[in-house]
Amino acid sequence: MTYPTDRPAVWFVTGTSRGLGRALVTHLLERGDHVAATTRSTDRLLTALGDVDTTNLLPLQVTLTDEADVTDAMAEATSRFGRIDVVVNNAGYGYLGAVEETSSTDVTQMLDVQVGGTWNVIRAVLPQMRAAQSGHVITVSSILGVLSFPGWGLYCAAKYAVEGLSESLAAEVAEFGIRVSIVEPGYFDTDFLTDNSLAVAGDVSDAYPAIREMISAHKQMPGTQPGDPKKAAAALVTIATTDTGPMRQQLGSDSSSLAEGKADSLKASILEGRELARSTDYVR
Repeated sequence: MTYPTDRPAVWFVTGTSRGLGRALVTHLLERGDHVAATTRSTDRLLTALGDVDTTNLLPLQVTLTDEADVTDAMAEATSRFGRIDVVVNNAGYGYLGAVEETSSTDVTQMLDVQVGGTWNVIRAVLPQMRAAQSGHVITVSSILGVLSFPGWGLYCAAKYAVEGLSESLAAEVAEFGIRVSIVEPGYFDTDFLTDNSLAVAGDVSDAYPAIREMISAHKQMPGTQPGDPKKAAAALVTIATTDTGPMRQQLGSDSSSLAEGKADSLKASILEGRELARSTDYVR
């Protein structure tokens, strides 16, 4: 295993007051694990957890884009629990809008949170995991880290970035006994598509009516998504406690089907372009 399983595991989870993060924290506390949970509002997190026993919870109000804040939070969690076994980079938010409509401020904010924040957490935890020669880093990406749809350009850019980061990281830390996993959820029944978690381009035009229709449809979707957050939380524990398995794990039947289709189309495209690709080598 990537960490001993004869004792409660210690988890450091980001983005925990809503969605999959909240479901995961609830599940971990109910199974007796120890959890350092970061959020922008500890009051909101504790309210969301309701009557869940929080004896083994360390709520941390953290700005993930602030490297010093993340480093301090990791130190506090380690001081409280003695170690970190599993990190789950879950924090993030959705964004809808055409590429042309996406402002430079929107781009910077998205990449700062989803890429920079993830990087800050990884940098903060790796020294102790290397010293322990064990640990598991899980980054929650999305099926939109595998394929793209119109209107999701900025969100996809961020998720493609963390997938590339995670793949490099996995190769770098394998010799230290540290596993890295990428989780690619589809649509889950959370508030991800509500105004609390979904940003929309502000300066829009009438050039992209299909995207306006897509955004309207997504705002009506909450409550109809096929994925069960409680089952996703249990699946994350399975991923964390298993030594083998794919580095990329889809969650949800929709995600699995879409990923399979993308793999098939990507292979077909590569084979179609193979002759031209090979023609660009030197002839020696």
